[in-house]
Amino acid sequence: MAAKFAKKIVVKVGSNVITRADGLPDEEQMDKLVSQIADLAKQNIGVVLVSSGAVASGRSVITIKDKTDTVAARQQLAAVGQIKLINTYSTLFAKQEIVCAQVLVTKGDFRDRRHYLNMKSCVNNLLENHIVPVVNENDVIAVTELMFTDNDELSSLIASMIGADALIILTSVDGLYNSNPTDPEAQLIPLIDKAKVDFSFITTQRSNFGRGGMITKARMAHKLAKVGVTVHIANGQKENILLDLMAGKAIGTTFAPHKSASQLKRWVANAEGFANSKVTINQGAHDALLKPGKAISLLPVGIVKIAGHFEKGDVVSIIAESGKPIGMGVAKYGSTKAQERIGQKGQPPLVHYDYLYLNAE
Repeated sequence: MAAKFAKKIVVKVGSNVITRADGLPDEEQMDKLVSQIADLAKQNIGVVLVSSGAVASGRSVITIKDKTDTVAARQQLAAVGQIKLINTYSTLFAKQEIVCAQVLVTKGDFRDRRHYLNMKSCVNNLLENHIVPVVNENDVIAVTELMFTDNDELSSLIASMIGADALIILTSVDGLYNSNPTDPEAQLIPLIDKAKVDFSFITTQRSNFGRGGMITKARMAHKLAKVGVTVHIANGQKENILLDLMAGKAIGTTFAPHKSASQLKRWVANAEGFANSKVTINQGAHDALLKPGKAISLLPVGIVKIAGHFEKGDVVSIIAESGKPIGMGVAKYGSTKAQERIGQKGQPPLVHYDYLYLNAE
């Protein structure tokens, strides 16, 4: 996507991009990225920076005792390191005469629709006032169920939330390959379009300093592209990578966007893992919902089982009888009424099409 067509983008910077081989922050590389973001700002492009590196920054300040619990060690490093990380960014952006703001979030911040909208308003207001939001997971309090898979998931949620035109995932490799990148015969995949993609060949190896891996990036990118956001995966250590990508140069791997979805559908599409209830549907409902070109709501007549309690407005998972996830939806009424209406004809839909996201879309 060329810069002239983009108004808002999210740039995700992985730990390996801004961390030296010795595990300490690479401030020279951070400075180069900030300079590029400043150039994009001059083109009236709003940029949200999702940056890893708090734990790595913490390692440059304190030494953790060997016997320290893993979770406690991560909390200490993040608590100390986040201050250094945001101060470094603040100093670098100030050199460009740009103000940046710190936004720390956990997965729980995306579960509640009202809280989600408040966060969306905050980030968009910062962008409208030409302030660069620097977003990171709040590693100090984010443990177990509150943790994102990694910042790839967080950046995908942010891009969906603010209606970004593009998400740029900067990593330490050039993009997706058709086999293991260490294989001399491996070829870079420049474009992934609307076709169904098999990611089984992608290595599950993770980076040295982060929690993520290429398989996570690929799945998140494909999912985000399905709701209308262009996604680029590229090597963040290449000179002027952001400027070249936004100038429309074919670099790395691009996930071409499908039809644009509403903001509500984008939220629902990214609500996987937030839903505590499951609605199992029969084969007839399954076939009807997934029939191409048809806008179908989920009716009680097609429901065979409901597991878990939910209220009106909650997100529920929609499951086939085989146990395979079909999609997500916002319930129009609670589980008590839904239980009473299971299998009945002539009842109002449990999930209206406008509030339904199907994995096959």
